[in-house]
Amino acid sequence: MTHRERVLCALQHEEPDKLPIDLGAMRSTGISAVAYNRLRQHLGVPIQNTRVFDPWQMLAEPEPDILERFGVDVVLLKSYVSGWRPGTLPDGSPCYYPEDFHAVKREDGSYEVVDGDRVIGRMPAGGYWFDGVYHPLANATSPEDIDAYEFPTLSDEAVAYLERESKRLFEETDYAILGEFGGNLLEGGHGDFGYERFMELLLTDPDLVEYYLDKKLEAYMTSLERYLKAVGDRIQIIQFGDDLGTQDGPAISPALYRRLFKPRHAKMFQYVHEHSNAYVFFHSCGSVYDFIPDLIEIGVDILNPVQISAKNMEPERLKSEFGKQLTFWGGGCDTQWVLPRAPLEELRRHVAHNIEVFRKGGGYVFNQVHNILQDVSPERIVAMFDTALAMR
Repeated sequence: MTHRERVLCALQHEEPDKLPIDLGAMRSTGISAVAYNRLRQHLGVPIQNTRVFDPWQMLAEPEPDILERFGVDVVLLKSYVSGWRPGTLPDGSPCYYPEDFHAVKREDGSYEVVDGDRVIGRMPAGGYWFDGVYHPLANATSPEDIDAYEFPTLSDEAVAYLERESKRLFEETDYAILGEFGGNLLEGGHGDFGYERFMELLLTDPDLVEYYLDKKLEAYMTSLERYLKAVGDRIQIIQFGDDLGTQDGPAISPALYRRLFKPRHAKMFQYVHEHSNAYVFFHSCGSVYDFIPDLIEIGVDILNPVQISAKNMEPERLKSEFGKQLTFWGGGCDTQWVLPRAPLEELRRHVAHNIEVFRKGGGYVFNQVHNILQDVSPERIVAMFDTALAMR
């Protein structure tokens, strides 16, 4: 099988010739640029063109030699970047950043992302990623305030890039292609209003929230239509997301989800199924067990990151209850404890066990639970992926 055929076979809930593997095909299945450069050094391959395609999370774009070394079957159709400029990572190793991303190092070792005269993100000294600190609707109290905000949509440049790059990936490689879209509603509210304020508004002013969500959805639907027309049937998967869970349970009540978010998620997912052949990939961290039947009902085909350390998210439970309806993408190695800290033999046993549970009958793509952070040693990364490769 080709890489693309292998992934499609798994998504059709059949067992492919080999276990499908992902590294970096979306912004929660990747690797810190610092860890990536250290991995390249460990493998004896030079650091030449490390692109930090997601500078907010400091994630590297895996290069072809790394994809081949770890048997990766799927790649990301990235969002549009106007250009790249050389830079250095916090550990001093070389990289390239998007040319429109500007981070300034302060005297205390922290970094700030600036957009003109405005600080929009911060990373503390010794931190691993940037947090957004600018919320354009932080002071919004009325529909008029929301109307005054211009919700972003795909630019003409971005659409042209998506058409061009999707053709290149489809025609010049045999990788499965995952297109990132996003469509975040709950997290979109966190970003636009600020986390605490939006969570309060869900209960104190649901009418304002619904007005906002309808405006947000309208912008998303405009972009989704343009996105799907640009990529045609060249991508196999399209990614959406909203973190609905915490470590110990839902982040919002299922009743609130069903009232405010589920109908709007459904509109996006159903549009994909009606206008393309792409599978709907939904990223949601934490304990999302209580939401899974709802997600299946509205058209989710793939669940990620499969946070197996969270409440009610045991591999056996998920596979037995939902394995015929969902493809699990992730869940291969816990990234909270096992990957960064467990003894190597325990890490290998853990990975092997999870693969055995999830792969039966298809419907599984291997990946660690979330991004590989910069404090994970190359030896551990190699041990994880080599265990998966040995089970292909």
